[in-house]
Formats: sequence, C-alpha cells, structure tokens
Amino acid sequence: MTEALVSLGGNVGDVRATLDRAVQLFCDGVEVRLVARSSDYMTPPWGVTDQPAFVNLCLVVKTALSPRRLLERALAVEATLGRDRARALRWGPRPVDIDLIAYGDVSLDEPDLHLPHPRLRERAFVLVPLAEIAPDRIIDGVSVGAMLGGIDAGGIDAGGIERLPPRIAP
Repeated sequence: MTEALVSLGGNVGDVRATLDRAVQLFCDGVEVRLVARSSDYMTPPWGVTDQPAFVNLCLVVKTALSPRRLLERALAVEATLGRDRARALRWGPRPVDIDLIAYGDVSLDEPDLHLPHPRLRERAFVLVPLAEIAPDRIIDGVSVGAMLGGIDAGGIDAGGIERLPPRIAP
C-alpha cells in the first residue's frame, strides 16, 4: 500500500456535508483507506477571486491503486457529487474538487496527472490543512511544514485561512 496525500475543497451548496460525503465515497476502507483527515478550513478563493469562500481539507490515505486509478476514483467522486469539469470555469465555483497532491515518492508528468502537485508550494489553502496532519512529510526534498513556513516569505499570502470548528453531523 502506498501513502497518498489528497486535497478536497468546494464552495457551492452545503459544502461541509458535500466534503464529508466525498471523503466517504473516496475512502472505502478497501481500495483507499483513510489514515488522517485534517480539520476543515475556510479559505479565500484563489484564481478567480469573485466567488464565495471555499472550505478545504486534506487527507492522508493508503492505497494499492495506481496514481492513474486513484485520479479516476477522485474524478468519479466529483461527478457523483455534481461537478462537471468539462463545463466548469477553471478555478471557479464548484461543489467539490479533489486533487492528488503526492503519491509516495512518485514523480509523474503526464498531460492530466502531475505528481507531486506542481502548484503545491503556491497554495496555502492546501498547505495549512496538510501541515496539520503531515507536517514532516517530505515532498521533493522539503517537508510540508517547511513549505508552509515559506509561504509568506515567498510572496504567497496565507492570511484569511480560518480553521472551522468540528461539524456536528445531522
């Protein structure tokens, strides 16, 4: 089984309920086993800024699926929960977004699958929740905690990210 790091987010509908459902669908306990889940974080929009704030979280999972099959699983969960990537505005509003951040120590550069995620160091909305659950995880020779520590120094603003209290499920 390989350890993978996964980021989830969304800003349309009952986002926290949708993200809870996404985690349940993605982590079936057989092909994908949940190891750790971060808190939920309210984060400012990135890319397209004229839209509602996002809720983001990260997962550490163990899987025997290949990176490609894990991506296919993520895309299937997104589609099940109402995301239409073909019609969506890039970086625009969405009910759910699932990104593979890292898969073991694998490096891939394929047209629709890049590992580790090429913009990880630019994304405080990923690094903040990821540092909560995997601060010592090394990606491309640097720990997640060190990447987060370098965010503000690198001109990327980590401001406006707020840890949300635990959600009480209905």
